[in-house]
Amino acid sequence: MTRIKKLLVANRGEIALRIMRSARESGIKTVAVFSEADRQALHVRFADEAICIGPPPSNESYLRMDKLLEAARLTKADAVHPGYGFLSENEDFAQQVEDAGLIFIGPSSKSIEIMGNKLAAKDAVSKFKVPLVPGTAEPIDDVAKAKKIAKEVGYPILIKAAAGGGGKGMRIVDREEDFQEQMDRAVSEATSSFGDGSVFIEKYITQPRHIEFQIFGDKHGNVVHLFERECSIQRRHQKVVEEAPSSILTPEIRKAMGEAAVNVAKSCDYYGAGTVEFIMDENLNFYFLEMNTRLQVEHPVTEMITGIDLVKLQISIAEGEKLPFKQEELTMHGHAVEVRVYAEDPANNFMPDIGKLKTYQRPQGNGIRVDDGFEQGMTIPIYYDPMIAKLICHAETRELAMDKMIRAIDEYEITGLETTLGFCKYVMQHKAFRSGQFDTKFVEKYFKPEVLASTPQEDEELLAVVLSTIAEPKPVAKETTIAGGTESKWKKNRL
Repeated sequence: MTRIKKLLVANRGEIALRIMRSARESGIKTVAVFSEADRQALHVRFADEAICIGPPPSNESYLRMDKLLEAARLTKADAVHPGYGFLSENEDFAQQVEDAGLIFIGPSSKSIEIMGNKLAAKDAVSKFKVPLVPGTAEPIDDVAKAKKIAKEVGYPILIKAAAGGGGKGMRIVDREEDFQEQMDRAVSEATSSFGDGSVFIEKYITQPRHIEFQIFGDKHGNVVHLFERECSIQRRHQKVVEEAPSSILTPEIRKAMGEAAVNVAKSCDYYGAGTVEFIMDENLNFYFLEMNTRLQVEHPVTEMITGIDLVKLQISIAEGEKLPFKQEELTMHGHAVEVRVYAEDPANNFMPDIGKLKTYQRPQGNGIRVDDGFEQGMTIPIYYDPMIAKLICHAETRELAMDKMIRAIDEYEITGLETTLGFCKYVMQHKAFRSGQFDTKFVEKYFKPEVLASTPQEDEELLAVVLSTIAEPKPVAKETTIAGGTESKWKKNRL
């Protein structure tokens, strides 16, 4: 085993902070990298060292492998954690990190390569009897042949980019007359988004649930799953509300899906943290969708129900340790719900609403966790994903967790820009979500922007509260300043 002494986090914002906190608890020094837009970011101030890697655009900073590796060399880091997004699922980066003599906190470059292409992934898992959505197992470029296959599979069908993600290069086709036009569009979008125009066909599940399993493997051939998360509340094919466990899985289905997830990991000799994503139909049949070869945004709900720090486990696996538990030793405790707090306007098709955080006050209390990378007065940069924070609530039951989330959302004070908090509260209160009878079309079926608009009566009540507060100020406790304390030292360098 090789003990990590200094870890460079090749990411920014809340995930960089979250990784650094676990590293510090493990006695590991941390190195932050930052673009010029993130010079005053919290992850930069938290780290033991920080180094500027370029201008704000990510292709000139966070996506520059050469600058990241040079930063590791200059700071004498011996390991790199990619977080999620950016280069976290780039097999070339993983290989370059290892070629530089550093430890990559993640799977092998080969595993990333196999699972990074949906067709290669389907081919690998097919040998392990993992259920697959009916469709093609190879790229399709002949329209006539593709039409024939689509007819055999049965409309509606889905045309998907082999190298895709986030809904890009994906088209739903309800009838044969629309097939060629939609296929041309899918190929064009896949080419422009991923540099690979390969597409394939799958049966379109009309009432899909998105359920994923957290898996972990070590370098000694052991693999386990840490149960499931449901991520069916999405906008633009991207998740916004997640929970663990799912409200619809029976113990028998959970066991079958967990075993399938473990087999997916075994199909590519996987080690480290990974997420196996499944799609489930209205009859609770499940099919392998894809594997994310990294830590997920929604990993905190798994941590809350298992009590396991997934980042610390990632680090120990990367150092060469065996998994510290067997499958039968893992159990779930309670229920956890996570909402992603985006700087987006739900009333305007969830478009980004970048600006300054004039007010920023986090909710508090037992079972409430906020993973963020901002504080009051900071500006959300226009160059990156507009996620401000992840708000996670844990309680004994699903109903109590939802109630706690509503209270936490009410206490979360953000002004200066629009956020998704109002939408997330709407989800928590909606009868379809509370009953567990929902699917990935929740936004399409139920959400209308006007439901978030306040009524005149609500505005009047709010004004009355504000005026009464001004008219009758409450006494303020005497303030005492305690001198002393320590300030963490860090240094900035520049490439």
